[in-house]
Amino acid sequence: MHIAILDDYQNVALSMADWSAVAAKAEIAVFNEHLGGTDAVAGALAGFDAAVVMRERTPFPRALIEKLPDLKLLVTPGMRNLGIDLDAAADHGVMVCGTENVGSTTSELAWSLILALARNVVGEDANVRAGKWQSSVGIGLSDKTLGILGLGKIGASVAAVGRAFGMEVVAWSRNLTEARCAEHGVRLAASRDALLSEADFVTIHMVLSERTRALVGAREFALMKPTAYLVNTSRGPIVEEVALIEAVTSRRIAGAAIDVYDTEPLPPDHPMRRLPNAILTPHLGYVTDRNYRLWYRQCAEDVAAWLDGAPVRVLNAPA
Repeated sequence: MHIAILDDYQNVALSMADWSAVAAKAEIAVFNEHLGGTDAVAGALAGFDAAVVMRERTPFPRALIEKLPDLKLLVTPGMRNLGIDLDAAADHGVMVCGTENVGSTTSELAWSLILALARNVVGEDANVRAGKWQSSVGIGLSDKTLGILGLGKIGASVAAVGRAFGMEVVAWSRNLTEARCAEHGVRLAASRDALLSEADFVTIHMVLSERTRALVGAREFALMKPTAYLVNTSRGPIVEEVALIEAVTSRRIAGAAIDVYDTEPLPPDHPMRRLPNAILTPHLGYVTDRNYRLWYRQCAEDVAAWLDGAPVRVLNAPA
């Protein structure tokens, strides 16, 4: 048996968990570099029986699954991965298994980005290293409005910190209710437009879907204050990249902090890399030692259980 571990950028998968039960029955190959598109992935994984993915770094759409006749198992961290076509996997006899999840990591990153924007941490760090001293005036948060698009588990966690800082917290999503907002001490915005127009910091915490794709574009940026900041730690396509680049470059908004992109890893020549007034991080929302240890441990358990003929945490029903 041949097992692939994909997109292990930091080369930590084998050290984060005990893979001995898997190694006793199969050969494990670790891929540290992103393999690329469908044809490249299909070529690299030819002959592999199972693949362990890291979230949505490498999608498995139907077109790819059809090119991998030997594949019988996919394992993903978390119990939901929109990059895997579960129906296509089932149609081709590929079982998909998941893991438990640590829920606080993305909200922690969102707040590190909000604070870095408010106090120009990245710019001041660079200035100190260059021999300069106090070149900017920071923004206090206690009199500012935090706008949250999406008040699920992550959004609610972000809201709690905003309230602790003394911010006015307002939230919106299509199905958000007064009761949900009251539960978390948040004011329900009258509309998405209303939230965008009054917030000093807009942070996105929604699942990518056809309803949320391009939720924030040129029209929405035009509604925001010129002193406002956008933070996206959710999914890149929720924000139109071209509109974001224009809004930040033209100073339509004061700046942005972005952790997620339409294409990941972000291409070396991508214009986002040259954005002024922006903090860019490489999809770090879930990248913590606690998450990795939980995920890789349970990924190893999933593979071992499948090898033993008693799979666990199954997400689909293969034909």
